Amino acid sequence: MEIVNQFSWMIGGPQGTGVDSSANLFLRSCAVAGLYAYGKREYHSNIMGEHSYFNVRVSETPVHSHVDPVHLLVTFDDETARIHAKEVVANGYFMYDATKTDPATLDLDPSVKAIALPYNEILEEVAKETGQHINKLQIMKNTIAVAASFAVTQFELEYVERALKGIFTGRKAKLVPLNFQVAKRAYDYVVEQGVVEGFGWRIKPVEGAPPRLIMTGTTACALGKLKAGCKFQTYYPITPASDESVFLEGQSKYGINVVQTEDEIAAMCMAVGGGLTGVRSSTSTSGPGFGLMAEGIGWAAINEVPVVVFNYQRGGPSTGLPTRHEQGDLLFTLNICHGDIPRIVLAPGDMTESFEDAFYAFNFADRYQTPVFVLSDKCIGNNTITVDPFKEDHLKIDRGKLVSDEELAKLAEDESYTGQYPRFANSDDHISPRPVPGQKHGLYWCTGDEHTELGHITEDPEIRIWMHDKRMKKMELAAKEIPQHMQYKLYGPEDADITLVCFGSTKGPIIDALPILHSDGISVNMLQIRLMAPFPTEAVTNILNKAKVKVGVEKNYSGQLAQVVRQQTGIKMDHMVLKWTGRPISETEMVQAVRDISKQKSEKVVLTYGE
Repeated sequence: MEIVNQFSWMIGGPQGTGVDSSANLFLRSCAVAGLYAYGKREYHSNIMGEHSYFNVRVSETPVHSHVDPVHLLVTFDDETARIHAKEVVANGYFMYDATKTDPATLDLDPSVKAIALPYNEILEEVAKETGQHINKLQIMKNTIAVAASFAVTQFELEYVERALKGIFTGRKAKLVPLNFQVAKRAYDYVVEQGVVEGFGWRIKPVEGAPPRLIMTGTTACALGKLKAGCKFQTYYPITPASDESVFLEGQSKYGINVVQTEDEIAAMCMAVGGGLTGVRSSTSTSGPGFGLMAEGIGWAAINEVPVVVFNYQRGGPSTGLPTRHEQGDLLFTLNICHGDIPRIVLAPGDMTESFEDAFYAFNFADRYQTPVFVLSDKCIGNNTITVDPFKEDHLKIDRGKLVSDEELAKLAEDESYTGQYPRFANSDDHISPRPVPGQKHGLYWCTGDEHTELGHITEDPEIRIWMHDKRMKKMELAAKEIPQHMQYKLYGPEDADITLVCFGSTKGPIIDALPILHSDGISVNMLQIRLMAPFPTEAVTNILNKAKVKVGVEKNYSGQLAQVVRQQTGIKMDHMVLKWTGRPISETEMVQAVRDISKQKSEKVVLTYGE
C-alpha cells in the first residue's frame, strides 16, 4: 500500500558540501506544490568538513516538528551513511555515492533498498551536453540528490524547476536551465533503474493550495522587528542569533541601521543608547553573549529605557553546544541583572508567534519603559517550516508616553519650571512621560545610581522606596494589559486526564502528538506558557488545579519552567519529560513519552534519540 504525502527525507554530508542547499531545494519544491513541510537543520560547530544533516518532513496537513523514522536517506559521504543508516525504516530507500560507501558494511534493515547515485557520471554527461567544464558543475551535486529523491516518490519535476526559479533570480537566473538539466538527468537515471515502483511513499501536489511562506524563526523575528518600526539593531556574531542580524543587514530600504559591535557589552550599551534617543532599538544574541549584557540591562531598567533583547537559546553552559538545541536560559533570563528590575519576558513557540512577539516586544518596551526579552531557541530560530502568510492588520504601533514639543513648551511657560524636566515623576499608572534628548525644555539627567524625579543621584531612603516601587509596579499594569493569548494558551479538552506544560519550541512536537495520543485513547491537553514575566499566576494556577496529572516537557536538565511554575503557584509537576542532548524533541519521542507515563507512571522520562 502506498503512503501519500506523509514523508520523511534526510540528506547528510560534510559541512560545506551542499547539504543545506539540497534540503532547501527539496523543501521549496514541496511548498511550491502546495504541501506543508518542516525542516530540521543540524550542523557541527565548525565551518567546513564535519558531519551535518537536514531532515525534511512533508505532509498535506500542517506539521510543527520532525519525526524519527526516515523513509529515504541520501548521503554525500560514508560518515553520514554509517551514522544514520539505522534510522531508515523497513522497506525504505538509501541513496549513496558508490565511490564513498559500501552498503554491505552498514547497519541497514535487510529490507532497505540501496541505490548508488553516480554523481560524477551524471555531471560528466551534462558537461558533454552543455560544453560546461565538469569542475563548474560539482556544486550541482545537491540538485542530483534532490531530483533522484523525487524520482522514487514520483513527484513531478516541474516543481523543482519552479523552485529553482525562486532560488535563482536576477543575474543568477541563467543558472536555472543548467540546474534543471542536471535534475532531469538524475531523475531519468533513477527511473531507468526500475526502482520507482518498489518505493512505498509518494509525494503528490495539492491542487488549489494557497501560497505559503518558507520561514525560519530568525527571519520571522526580523520581519516582526521591521513591522514594529525597529530602526537600530546591534549584534556581535554568535550562533544561532546571527542569522537574524545578517538578514536585517540586507533590509536597509526599511530604514534600519544594523551595527556589528566589538562584543556583546557594546551591543547592549549601543542598543540602550538607541532606545534612550527615542529610536526603537534591539540587540540579538545567545546565552554566552546574553550573560555579558547584565550591567547594560540594569542601566536600562533603572533609567526606564525601552529596549528589546532577543536571546536564541542554545546548549550550555559556557560555549557548550554552540550549534545545538536547548532551553536552558529561562531562569537566567528571569533573573539576569543584580537587584530587582522590571522586565517582560516573552517565549514564542512557533514562527507566527515569533513574528508577533517581535512586534509587540517594542510596543511593550515603549508602553512600560523597560527592557523586554524575547526568549527563543535554536530549534525555532534555525529550523525551516512552511507557514500561512502572517496576519498584520491587527498590529498597531504604540509608542507609549512620549512627550510632545507642544507639551514641553507649555510646561516651560510656568514660572516655576526650572528648565529641568521631571523625567522620573510618578503617576497613577507609575509610567512617566518621557522626552528624548534634543527636545527643547526636555533636559534631564541619566545615571546608573538611584535618582530623584529629575535624575539627580540620591541615597535618600524615602525617595528610594517610592522610585523603586514606581518601577516595579509597572509590571502589575503589564500583567493586566498584555492580551491573554500572549500569556498562555490551553490546547485540547479542558477536562483531560493529562496536562502537558511547555514553553517555546516544545510546543511543536506536542501539537503534532496530541491527535495521535487521542487516537490511542489517552486523554491529554497542553498548556503553553508564553509570558514568563510578569507570570500569569492566577490563570496557570486555575488550569493546573483542575489537571489530574501534570507533566512538564522541556529541553533542559533541571526542568526550569517547572521550577518557575512551582515558585509562582506552589504546584509541582507529577512527571517530567526532559531532553538535553542538544537535539530537539520529535513527534515520535513525544508520543512514546506520554504513552510511557500513562502506562508505567514513570516519574521522569529522559529523551536521548538523535545523532
